[in-house]
Amino acid sequence: MLRQKNVRLAGYENCSKEIKDLLDSIVENFRLTLKDNLVGVYLHGSLAMGCFNFKSGDIDFLVVVKDKMDVETKKRIINFILELSRSKYVPPKGLEFSVILQRYLKDFVYPTPFELHYSRIWRKDYELGKVDYTKENEDPDLAAHITVTLNRGICLYGEPIRQIFSPIPEKCYIESILYDVKDIKDNIFKDPIYGILNLCRVLYYLREKFVSSKYEAGIWALENLPEKFKDLIDKALLSYKEGMEVEWDNEEELQKFSNYMLKRINAEKDKVLKDKK
Repeated sequence: MLRQKNVRLAGYENCSKEIKDLLDSIVENFRLTLKDNLVGVYLHGSLAMGCFNFKSGDIDFLVVVKDKMDVETKKRIINFILELSRSKYVPPKGLEFSVILQRYLKDFVYPTPFELHYSRIWRKDYELGKVDYTKENEDPDLAAHITVTLNRGICLYGEPIRQIFSPIPEKCYIESILYDVKDIKDNIFKDPIYGILNLCRVLYYLREKFVSSKYEAGIWALENLPEKFKDLIDKALLSYKEGMEVEWDNEEELQKFSNYMLKRINAEKDKVLKDKK
């Protein structure tokens, strides 16, 4: 079983030349399109935290701007991203980014408004012209992305992270990571790897106050959760690490794990929030 600590997969510092060239291309496009409005481009997620796997991961980043963007600028960015996403050097799970105004990094709002968002889930709607570029949007997930960027992110271009990003209220971060797992109980059979490791990540933070990757959280869980769940976590870690397709034929085992984890998460959440009062 995987019991080693401090395991690192290919992270940004030792990822392939193709991935680095891809990031350079993304940064250059934002720089040329946004010009003086661009504050910076910041990598977060598995690639920033040293546990990126091309087969099973996506590339996550935040773009910070000074002022609101017009519709034509948004369309130029999305058209570039749609074209870039056809490249064989983009991971199968694709790219995910949000463009946010700098002021929300100082005067934080939850859920956080964003100027533009792109992910694999949004790709089809962009291709079909179904996205309203004028709509004012907000995203509870951004509290988590901002916290990860501040704690584990990498500045690809622009002002240093510590000069741009301020710590957000812990309550907002907790609400954000809980929002991310609220549907796992009903959907863990659809994506067991994501469900298992994300539940581990939330519990890891609530107990230890460590902002971790999914992989780091899985390694922690092997050392801290009941023995009966460790084969399941091992399976998720190996699948996440190797990007292999794995059969998950024991739905009862997955349900027992999610029930246990959600119960522990709720107990730890109540304890943390009580201590905050």
